[in-house]
Amino acid sequence: MAASTDATISGLQKAAILLVVLGPEKSAMIFKHLKEEEIEELTLEIANTRSITPQVKDTVINEFYEICLAQQYISEGGIGYAKELLEKALGTEKAMDVIGKLTASLQVKPFEFIRKTDASQLLNFIQDEHPQTIALIMSYLPSHQASIVLSALPPDKQADVAKRIAMMDRTSPEVVKEVEKVLESKLSSLVNQDYTVIGGVDAIVEILNTVDRGTEKHIMETLEIEEPELADEIRKKMFVFEDILLLDDRAIQRVLRDVDNNDLAIALKGANEQVQTTIFNNMSKRLAVMIKEDMEFMGPVRMKDVEEAQQKIVNIIRKLEDSGEIVISRGGGDEIVV
Repeated sequence: MAASTDATISGLQKAAILLVVLGPEKSAMIFKHLKEEEIEELTLEIANTRSITPQVKDTVINEFYEICLAQQYISEGGIGYAKELLEKALGTEKAMDVIGKLTASLQVKPFEFIRKTDASQLLNFIQDEHPQTIALIMSYLPSHQASIVLSALPPDKQADVAKRIAMMDRTSPEVVKEVEKVLESKLSSLVNQDYTVIGGVDAIVEILNTVDRGTEKHIMETLEIEEPELADEIRKKMFVFEDILLLDDRAIQRVLRDVDNNDLAIALKGANEQVQTTIFNNMSKRLAVMIKEDMEFMGPVRMKDVEEAQQKIVNIIRKLEDSGEIVISRGGGDEIVV
């Protein structure tokens, strides 16, 4: 790689160039503070770095110096203090550019250090914590990771944690920091000190929409007994396979274009007659006959396989809804999303 201008150099390339310029001893010391995947990426980039022009070297070193200077000023007196000093040294435009790069790189989300952790390891890490602590952590995790953890929790904890996520509104930075400290956090010093809005009904709906159907049913049944109003609010925002009946014919036909025929056959094995009829009516007679034959010839199918196939189709429906290609009629009137 031989970059000529700042605009053509990525952040990864700049880091690799800086390490090459600093030399092996200093670079080795820096590597001690990096994550394994970061070291792998940088090592590969350094290996692909063929030549560095003096102009590029100077540009990268100057940018690194400016950011280090800004970080020092922030540590001494905060962002306002750093901005004031940098404006005097670099001018307003350059100062804002440096501050922007620095704050973007330092604003680490709470619990960022466990977002890349394997879900099974994470479960071992937090399963013995108080349900409120688990709920707080899961509110900051990607829904796919949180759903795996929620599914693996003991049944008596699942509904409790789900309820706490749904009812969670605002958590002070001090509480977040304390929990992170206990969990050996790497929270940034620049975390916004305003109250952080997390959790809520939308958060638990996103998680429940991703967990396996068995876990989802258990949690919803428990909430219906303990918190019927909350359960109703969650249910109105959820979408399960049987809710394909809420789609109009055009939307169903659009969904079926993206669905694997084998997945559809397995999914329909566990669907009620109304769902089967609706789907068959929205495909060609030839394809309908073929799917029915597949369903007949495959014989008994494990419920787990049926649920996985249905979940794949639900995920396609959600994706198409997110992109605006289809519209799901949710709530309102006598319609109930179940």
